Amino acid sequence: MDKRKLSNTFRVYHRYLGFFLAGIMAVYAISGVVLIFRKTDFLKKETVIEKQLPPATTTAELGKALNIKNLKVEKTEGSLVYFENGTFDQSTGMAQYIVKKLPLVLDKMTSLHKATTNSPLYFLNIFFGVSLLFFVISAFWMFMPGTDIFKKGLYFTAGGIILTLIMLML
Repeated sequence: MDKRKLSNTFRVYHRYLGFFLAGIMAVYAISGVVLIFRKTDFLKKETVIEKQLPPATTTAELGKALNIKNLKVEKTEGSLVYFENGTFDQSTGMAQYIVKKLPLVLDKMTSLHKATTNSPLYFLNIFFGVSLLFFVISAFWMFMPGTDIFKKGLYFTAGGIILTLIMLML
């Protein structure tokens, strides 16, 4: 296969895979930006949750019972236990707390972005990652080596690598 035919083949695959993945690239771009603000309340809506637990629930079991990671008890006054954003009455078993969540669509988008091997979505993440790697490689076959645009592309590639290394070192 000559260089022109190989270059043209990569261009065709690059083009149609790009069109195919345009929607998912938008989802990953939006959810990636939203995830930057995950430790803030940006775009999050507060919801008050009331949950009945067995009155015998201990403070050690409280985090697991309410599905709150790293729950820390701030203080206890009588039968009332205070924790961040909520309270638990040990005598009645009533827990009341505030949950801050993203709107449903953004929440689903970020869960796609954070999918692990425990989720069926991880196959999509692997496919998307491999597709992006193909984009990186096929970009070097978009233009014939030796042309000015190819040489300029190599300078931009070097610039992107250097910028990434600088950002990683910060």
